[in-house]
Amino acid sequence: MVKQEWITTSTGFEGYRITEHLGVVRGITVRSRSILGNIAGGFQTLLGGKISIYAELCERAREEAYQLLIQHATERGANAIVNMRYDANEVMNGVTEVLAYGTAVVVEKI
Repeated sequence: MVKQEWITTSTGFEGYRITEHLGVVRGITVRSRSILGNIAGGFQTLLGGKISIYAELCERAREEAYQLLIQHATERGANAIVNMRYDANEVMNGVTEVLAYGTAVVVEKI
C-alpha cells in the first residue's frame, strides 16, 4: 500500500532503491462550480483578495485526484510513487478536470 510519505515529485527516495517500475498511474476527477458557488465567488471577486469558495473547490478536487492516484498505485502493487505531478484543464466553461499522475514503483531500504 502506498502511504503519503512515499509519494514524491523527485525521482527517488534517499536511502532506498527502486526495485520495480510498475508504470504510470493516475487519479482524475472532473468538477463544476454550482450556481450558488459562482454567485458567492462573484461577490468575493468584488472585494478582492483570496476567493475562498474557489480555493476550497480546487483543494477538494486535488485531494480527490490524489487519493485516486494512491488507489491506482496500490492496486498495481506499488509501495511508492515517484515523479508525482498535477495537471488541470477546463473541459468546458465552468467544468475542470484535475489529474494527479506519477510512476508507481516498489522501493526497498538500501
